Order: sequence, then structure tokens, then C-alpha cells
Amino acid sequence: MRLSRYFIPVLKENPKEAEIVSHRLMLRAGMIRQQSAGIYTWLPLGLKVLNKIANIVREEQNRAGAIEILMPTIQSADLWRESGRYDDYGKEMLRIEDRQGRDMLFGPTNEEMITDVFRSYVKSYKDLPLNLYHIQWKFRDEVRPRFGVMRGREFLMKDAYSFDLDEDASRAAYYRMFVSYLRTFERLGVKAIPMRADTGPIGGDLSHEFLILADTGESEVFCHSDVMSLPVPAENVDYDDDDLIAGIVKDWTTNYARTDELHDETLWDEVAEGDRMNARGIEVGHIFNFGTKYSSVMGAKVKGPDGVDHEVHMGSYGIGPSRLVAAIIEASHDDNGIIWPESIAPFQIGIINMKAGDAACDAASSRIYEQLTNAGLDVLYDDTDNRAGAKFATMDLIGIPNQIVVGPRGIEKNEVEVKRRGEAEKFTMSPDEAINKFTS
Repeated sequence: MRLSRYFIPVLKENPKEAEIVSHRLMLRAGMIRQQSAGIYTWLPLGLKVLNKIANIVREEQNRAGAIEILMPTIQSADLWRESGRYDDYGKEMLRIEDRQGRDMLFGPTNEEMITDVFRSYVKSYKDLPLNLYHIQWKFRDEVRPRFGVMRGREFLMKDAYSFDLDEDASRAAYYRMFVSYLRTFERLGVKAIPMRADTGPIGGDLSHEFLILADTGESEVFCHSDVMSLPVPAENVDYDDDDLIAGIVKDWTTNYARTDELHDETLWDEVAEGDRMNARGIEVGHIFNFGTKYSSVMGAKVKGPDGVDHEVHMGSYGIGPSRLVAAIIEASHDDNGIIWPESIAPFQIGIINMKAGDAACDAASSRIYEQLTNAGLDVLYDDTDNRAGAKFATMDLIGIPNQIVVGPRGIEKNEVEVKRRGEAEKFTMSPDEAINKFTS
């Protein structure tokens, strides 16, 4: 993409309304625009990152055996009354009445709707296990939306729901999602620590939340330092091997790891002082196993091998791609701007033409751009006539991981400069060597 043809409304000044780094940088980098309290338009740069995160989440869900569907944002209140949650959920639920006088709501979550889908079609244990997920916008009317997309009212959520015949099978499904989350965050380029969590209004008695460490995190984290060095399962991990998957979960949950919400000083005292890690973290994923909480009240049953109807055991598994954008920025930035992990950067490579209009610079820059683009790489070519300092500042602000600088003096010697975002070292090489560096 040529910058002269793209839309990145970069701001030079720090927005006064931005309280934390991610909100400030997302506004300055032209990723989002606030439309009302806690509601944002995702501009091209922000949407590219959001889509890349969602695609990685999708790929890892598919790999773990989950099947994608798409449920609507607007739900019938009748389903929520059936589960008993309509009146319990509180003012966070946006309640709506349609023109026929029917009570509706903008879904804050989808346990009721997915249970209704399941009970309408699945009648036999032979169709289990089943895990259905979607990536859809949610709405929760936060009393005080703040921190940009970190705590917005409208947000993108991946929520998956598992259905199994009994408690053991349901726990195995929970473990598969646990491992899938480890792999997902690894691919997103962040370290997310799973921690024992409260189930809250979702229900159940087995729950973990995944947190990225960041100084601005809302939660205080207490964990054994060994958690930081545990290996993440490889891409070819066998999700059909329940014992293997359970062993991975055991390795990740044996050491103490809790937020302040469930922190236990007695257990914390048992951790050697030199092994203790106390920090702050941002929740980016939450998984629950809640048994028959919803199936029992909504009649989601299957006929088992014994010929008897069984209430299915369920779990739900959430990751917030929109929240992740902000959380990753909180964990990965410097004074100049964002430092994106390469897997989710809006562009993999930025080409800076130091002197647009100079025939030699234009020719070299265009050739590099065309060859990298033809190789399937996502490239942003700054072909504008802005000052060199402004070009460097923009590339650093928006966090492009790799930068190729084409200047008139260098081109005279058949050289360009290559550098990594966030690293001081720069490398001089020929244009062909620069192309080969990223295509070979």
C-alpha cells in the first residue's frame, strides 16, 4: 500500500482524553475514532490489526476442533428469562423493545442462544463432543467506560461453547481450549499467564483467566516465576490425546498463579521468596466450565448410550480481539510509539523514500515495493513528500516491525538501510540484498 493512497489520520499531539498508553497511541496512530462513550470506529490501520488477531484466534480454535458459526448481536429476552439471567444481569445489559413490543437485548454473551441452537438439533450422544464458536460484537453498558477499547461498551469477542455427555468429557474439552489459548497467545507474540479465576455470573466451578503482564494492568498478579519459562505446545500438538492435553494443563496450573481477586496469602507464603513474582496484568481471555447450569434449565439433553436422556455438560471460552489490540500495545511500546509483534503488525515492512520525486530514489523504492508485495508481504510504502523526520516518526508511531530506508546518498552507492523497530542497530545493504532478506 502506498501511503499517499492510504488513510492514516495521524495526530501529532497527545489526546487529552487518553488516560493510558494504548488509548493515546491508538488515537495518535489513527487506528480508532471515538463516536460516543466506549464506542469506536475502527479505522483502516486498527482494523488490519484487529482482523489479524481474529484470524489467528480463528485458526487456533479450528485446530483444536471448534467449529465456527455466527450468532446475531440482538437476542430475544425470552431466552434469558428461561435461564433466569434476564433480571439478574443488571444495568450492563442494553435492553431493547422492537416495534411489536417484544423485549430484546444487545447480547453481552451467548450462553442462552447457543444452548437454544444446540437443543434444536442435537439429540444423541453420537453427535458429541461438540464445540461451536463465533467472533461477534458484544455490548455491555459499562457504568464508566474508559481506557479506550480496553474497557469499551462495544467490543469484539470470540466466544466458544462446548457440549459433552458427562463431566469427564467436559473437562477434557475445557483442557483442549486451555491449550488452544496457550498457542493463540504465543502466536500473537505475547506471554499470557493462565490464572485460577472466579466464575462470576457465567456460573460453574472451574475457571481460568489469561493475563498479559503490563504496568497499567487492572489486576495485581501473584505467581511463581517458573510460569514465565514454561514451554508452549507446538503447532502439531495432538488435541485427540486427552492424557497429553491434561498433562500440559497440569504443568501450567501446578505453580501458584492468581490475581488479587483470589489471592491466598497462606498459599503464597509457601512460595520461596526468590521465586515470587508480583506484577500487574491485563485480562485477555477467560474460560469457564459450568456443567449443566444452562442445559438443566433450558432442556438441552441428549440420549446416552444407555438409552436415557442426559443433560449435557457445557463450558464457555472467551477471548477479546479488540481488547487484545490495546493490551498488546500496553505490553509492547516505547517513547516513539507502538512495537507490534510481527504476526499482527498492520504492515510487515515499511519503505521510507527519503526524497520522493528524485528519480533514483523513486525507482529503487518502487522496485523494492513491487517485489516485496509480489512475494505476498504486507508493505507500506511512504511515497509522500513529507519531511524525513516526519516519515521516521510515523513509521515508529504505527509500529511497523521492519523498515527499509531509501535515500539519495545511499542509492548513489547502491545501498539502502534496514532496521528493526525498537532496535538501535541499522544494517546497510544493496536493494537486492534487502529484498532477499525478506523474501528468502
